[in-house]
Parts: sequence; C-alpha cells; structure tokens
Amino acid sequence: MTTGPTDHAVCAEVAQDTGRLLVALRAARTDLEGRDLKDAGDAAAHEHIVGLLGRLRPGDAVLSEEGADDSRRLSASRVWIVDPLDGTREFSERPRDDWAVHVALWQDGALVAGAVALPARDALHRMDRPVPLPPRPDGPVRLAVSRSRPPRFVLALAERLGATLVPMGSAGVKATAVLDGTADAYVHAGGQYEWDSAAPVAVALGHGLAPTRVDGSPLRYNRPDPWLPDLVVARPEVLPPLRAALDELG
Repeated sequence: MTTGPTDHAVCAEVAQDTGRLLVALRAARTDLEGRDLKDAGDAAAHEHIVGLLGRLRPGDAVLSEEGADDSRRLSASRVWIVDPLDGTREFSERPRDDWAVHVALWQDGALVAGAVALPARDALHRMDRPVPLPPRPDGPVRLAVSRSRPPRFVLALAERLGATLVPMGSAGVKATAVLDGTADAYVHAGGQYEWDSAAPVAVALGHGLAPTRVDGSPLRYNRPDPWLPDLVVARPEVLPPLRAALDELG
C-alpha cells in the first residue's frame, strides 16, 4: 500500500516550495540582474525540485528543462515533467509577477497530476482542485499572448476572430489566465517543449477544459523528442469559433 502524500499533493508541495525559494532568492540577490538572475533562479529551482522529488518519489524519472535528458525516462511508467522557472525574463524584471513553476506527473501515457504555482502572486492552480470558471464578460474574445513577442500566427488569428490581445509572460501564467478569467483562450504556435505545457495542460484538464495542439490533435508527453511546439487552451464557449478560425488559417 502506498503511504505518504498523494501525487497531487506532491505536485503542489514541490511547486509551492520551489516558488518560495525563488521569491526569497529574488529578494536576497539584489546584486544580480538580467541573465545572471535568470541563471541563478533556473539553477536553484531545478536543484530544489530534483532534491524534493528524489526524497518524495525516489523511483520516478524526471524530465526538467534545466536537466540533462535521461533516455531511461522513455521506458519508465512514471515521469515528472517540470519547468523549474517558467518566465525567466519576467522573473529577472523585478517586480514583475507573471512567472511560474510547473510540476506535472505523466503516468503510462497520460498526465495524471499537475500544479502551476505563481509564487509572486501567492497563487497555486491544481489539477485535483478545480474551481468554476468566472463568468465571461461581454465583448470580443480575449487571447493571452506573449508581451514581448506575440507570434504572427496569433496576430492573424486575433484579426480573424476580432479578438483583443492580453499580453503577459510565462506559458503557465497565460494558460491559467483562462482559468482565472483574465483571458478566454491561450493559443501558442511559436515553439515550446513538453515542460512548458505539461503542468498547465494537466491543470486545465482537471478544470474540465480540452487542451489540444493547434491542429486539434491530442497533446502527447514523454516522447523521445520533447519538442511540442503548439498549444490551445480555451473556455468551452469560445472554442467553436476559435477552432473554426484556426482551421481557416490552416
């Protein structure tokens, strides 16, 4: 019999604890700016997550943005897919709060647990604790996009939909913006890896949403090549017109 915390609880604990470490590091290391602060955050968060998972789930494999890829994960039945610091640019630009920590568990072909921590906002989104979506306000569809480099594809999509753009950092922040009512959809087609979307997708699935790739195909994780370049997360009521516009754009 398995004892100790559930996988959902491990996701939450690891994400929150790593978030606290990052908040403290960002406040303490006033001598670091820009790339140096990004690198310090990435390294500290990765080491912390690997240490926690090694203690809490010692038999499982880990796929981390900041770690060397171990091919043994491909034959493992349980793989933790983590982004220790999603939104390093925003993290390095004090006092921005649109950065995140992603922790997800893939098991036997599916995402089964996940958490996205937004440490600077003291917020946590969990797969196993869904909350109702806030009512959608009247008006055009609101698309969460990168504040610094929105892809031309998404700009064309917004024009076709008559949508408004809501700029923000971090894939985790954009995806959870759909859950907290800040945005109606997050469409990304500019290139990502599995760790960018695994935890946000797990949380969205737990909230009853149906994330897919841009072409409508399923999102697959723990593949030999972790490149997973595109993503759609949307509220149910905006998904039909969004899907039609995506199909028209090809």
